[in-house]
Amino acid sequence: MTLGLIAGNGRFPFLLLDAARAQGHTVVVAAIKEETDIEMDRRAEADAHVTVHWLSLGELSKLIEMFQKAGVNQAAMAGQVKHKQIFSSIRPDWRLAKLLLNLRTRSTDALLGAVAKVLADEGIELISSTSFLEPLLAQEGVLTARAPDEQERKNIEYGLQVARALAGFDVGQTVIVAAQACVAVEAMEGTDAAIERAGRLMRSLDDSADGDATAEPPPPEPSILARRLTVVKVAKPNQDMRFDVPVIGLPTVETMIRAGASCLSIEAGRTLLFDREALLQRASHAGIAIVAARRR
Repeated sequence: MTLGLIAGNGRFPFLLLDAARAQGHTVVVAAIKEETDIEMDRRAEADAHVTVHWLSLGELSKLIEMFQKAGVNQAAMAGQVKHKQIFSSIRPDWRLAKLLLNLRTRSTDALLGAVAKVLADEGIELISSTSFLEPLLAQEGVLTARAPDEQERKNIEYGLQVARALAGFDVGQTVIVAAQACVAVEAMEGTDAAIERAGRLMRSLDDSADGDATAEPPPPEPSILARRLTVVKVAKPNQDMRFDVPVIGLPTVETMIRAGASCLSIEAGRTLLFDREALLQRASHAGIAIVAARRR
């Protein structure tokens, strides 16, 4: 089979490429100029069964023509395309412009779902991006050396309610919680940027709480400012596994460490873990608890 790969940024496209090649598939890569790592060209140079075509966001007609010419009738999307790129940097061709005009909402799901329909109408089925990567899906249970403590479990319980509500509106899939209060919500900036923002916010609150160094210090009292951050990431209620699948990698753990986050909750069976062993080892060494639970 000749598989079409629509490649965004990060390692996801390379993991899917390797998995597809391991199963003997020829891969035709549609590399997005604004997102895909140029390493993709070197992969093609080293493997005669991989070809790469570079195109810009918005060149939907070029994508379809390229896949059809290569004999692609199944394709997968892998790798992030920054939401702000989709809705600010995009220069649509006539086909995509027509599609955008007919969208009821400008959510990522609405846009990608409409693109999937156009591809299907042209004989190109968009398949799940996890089709070749099921072993990377998080398994249910505590994944790190330690389990969440009582305070973190409370944060997770609260965070799940907020995150699932937001995900239902296709706003974002991650919330960052401290002492059962929402510190930050993911929007177009992505998970890691939202975690960084939560860390900055907590540090700024700590700094403002210090006040005048010459003043008489107030008596100590419990404060949210001293509490650790818990990150809760969920899939959408009707998650389309063909695109925008929740992904956690080593950079997310490093971001949590910098932000002062001590716990991560993800959904089992619907979240991909990249560099699993290194990720879990780093988290455990840093004292971070990671737990995966199935949606009930």
